[in-house]
Amino acid sequence: MERRVRVRFAPSPTGPLHMGGVRTALYNYLFAKKHGGDFLLRVEDTDQNRFVPGAEEYIQESLKWCGFLPNEGQGVGGELGPYKQSERKEAGLYKKYVQQLLDADKAYYAFDTPEELDQMREDLKKAGVSAPQYNAISRMRMKNSVSLSAEDVEKRMAEGEPYVVRFKMPRNEEIKFKDIIRGWVSVQTANLDDKVLYKSDGMPTYHLANIVDDHLMNISHVIRGEEWLPSAPLHVYLYEAFGWADTMPQFAHLPLLLKPDGNGKLSKRDGDRLGFPVFPLEWKDPSSGEISSGYREKGYFPEAFMNILAFLGWNPGTSQELFSLNELAKTFSLERVGKAGSKFDPDKASWFQQQYLRGKEDAELASLLKGGYSNLDVVKNADEQFLAGVCGMMKERATFLADIPVEGAYFFAAPIEFDEKMTRKKWKDGSAELMTEWLTEFSAITDYTAENIEQTFKSFLEAKEKGIGAVLPLFRLLVTGKGMGPSMFSVAELLGKEETVKRMESGIKTLG
Repeated sequence: MERRVRVRFAPSPTGPLHMGGVRTALYNYLFAKKHGGDFLLRVEDTDQNRFVPGAEEYIQESLKWCGFLPNEGQGVGGELGPYKQSERKEAGLYKKYVQQLLDADKAYYAFDTPEELDQMREDLKKAGVSAPQYNAISRMRMKNSVSLSAEDVEKRMAEGEPYVVRFKMPRNEEIKFKDIIRGWVSVQTANLDDKVLYKSDGMPTYHLANIVDDHLMNISHVIRGEEWLPSAPLHVYLYEAFGWADTMPQFAHLPLLLKPDGNGKLSKRDGDRLGFPVFPLEWKDPSSGEISSGYREKGYFPEAFMNILAFLGWNPGTSQELFSLNELAKTFSLERVGKAGSKFDPDKASWFQQQYLRGKEDAELASLLKGGYSNLDVVKNADEQFLAGVCGMMKERATFLADIPVEGAYFFAAPIEFDEKMTRKKWKDGSAELMTEWLTEFSAITDYTAENIEQTFKSFLEAKEKGIGAVLPLFRLLVTGKGMGPSMFSVAELLGKEETVKRMESGIKTLG
């Protein structure tokens, strides 16, 4: 019987969610949706020392804003919960699996102090070992249940001496598995260390909890970042050690997100330096108070942000670049995810945002502006139909929705300043007389539409034997104060005849 697709996004609440993490969540979501499966959210908080207050809530809010919520897991619920590892630890879900490994001689107790571990590494370096580690060779000179007698181990345990449980990695074996993106991966166990799986306080490490939880939650595919590839051989061997090889999930390790120049992994520092966010939402560090910008607060539409992320490592094999979430789910495949790191291009990100802005209906843009994309009073107080007209004329010239009332401020208030360059270039002796004559013609228009305004304007040019460049820039200057902008006939129609006349009269008087 074909196995049901079940994937999970399993972040750690150690700070804000990086856009690389959001991409991992997106790819998991798309894979599950395409195959009619389940997308789980699991919080992996085994490292309590790095826990950051508010991080878990931030993760859930980010996924909600992006539009790809899990159908099972933390914040949603499900029969296989709890979905937070600290809560699973309190329920005693990991202890029996540690004991299973100990009983099968696949793991052992270790009592070494931090100082002794440092000394071991130092001694190995002096002996010429380039990568000193706790492994099949060095474990025999350390304090653990492999090197110590059973009586000594029993005594230490009875006295409550702190310990960890380490996985007993064999010395000379090959671990081989197939990664959906990278093909066959082969590693010699001689290059791997005896990872800590469990601590005496009852808290499992990531490696143990990750494997146990994936098994108990029937995860079919583990889709995660490239940084976890070095841990994959241990995880594969743990599945074998538990006797779960037949139900082991398939692995797919996603490529890194790189700086715009391709030189290294994309970090918050890169975003700060180059002026773009690396987090989906704004984040305030609870300890320092430092605020990091987010795509939401920057003004990106969530669907644009999603589209940006989708192309950071994947391509559809066609020329199509704009996809809805449903279209992505139908098209997405792990086989079309590349191995090489993907460079983030801030200019391309802006392009995606522009396309989504231009593709929205004017009425929707107006509603979004009034709903929070702008905090300007002129927007809050504006008639929504009027605002939709402004959006229709300005959206081709904007990147973000909030740019529209700023760049188009003249729609909401008559200009008090006039473009200096245009004034110097176009406003000559005789301009006031010419524009007064045009004002007279303009004021006589009865059927006030953009088409009739344009027709009257053309007739005026013919009568005066003037070119369009001699009059239209002056008309725009008087009404908007600008040298460039959308169709002046449409601008005049939207502003209304009375307001346009008033602005022309005032402008002529001011410019003389």
